[in-house]
Amino acid sequence: APAEPARLGPAAPLAFNLNEAPLDERKFGTVGAVAVDSQGRLAAATSTGGMTAKRWGRVGDVPIIGAGTYASNADGCAVSATGSGEYFIRATVARDICRRTAEGATVQAAADAEIAEVGSIGGDGGVIVMGKDGVHAFSMNTSGMYRGAVSSTSPARVAIYGDEEGAR
Repeated sequence: APAEPARLGPAAPLAFNLNEAPLDERKFGTVGAVAVDSQGRLAAATSTGGMTAKRWGRVGDVPIIGAGTYASNADGCAVSATGSGEYFIRATVARDICRRTAEGATVQAAADAEIAEVGSIGGDGGVIVMGKDGVHAFSMNTSGMYRGAVSSTSPARVAIYGDEEGAR
């Protein structure tokens, strides 16, 4: 039988599965979430480990509201982003996606247009987006982005590569 997953918290020690790759070979990256509750209130959250070999004192897009994370009930949109932070800041990616939805674009069209725009100035990455109606979108200009979707009305879906429909 598989071992129980390690529980993280102040009283629980970290446990490692000896059949897994050593800690220094595991992949770490941005974790983002967007959600809408039963009353249509939106939320977004993003956490990142930062860039490899980043300059001391660098601040990426994640803590910049409107660049890497943004939610607006007025615009009807929530966004979490990952990618080349400097470009996402310059393009105010998360806020601009919500502006596009407020102007009538679908969440998918808004996400695709903004990722194309950030790509045109040299940035790469992706976004997850949620509309107030619960419709979600993923857009990226990279070969893949780990992503998943779950709701109270459909089964959980996951995908990695850009051409997968699993979580679209």
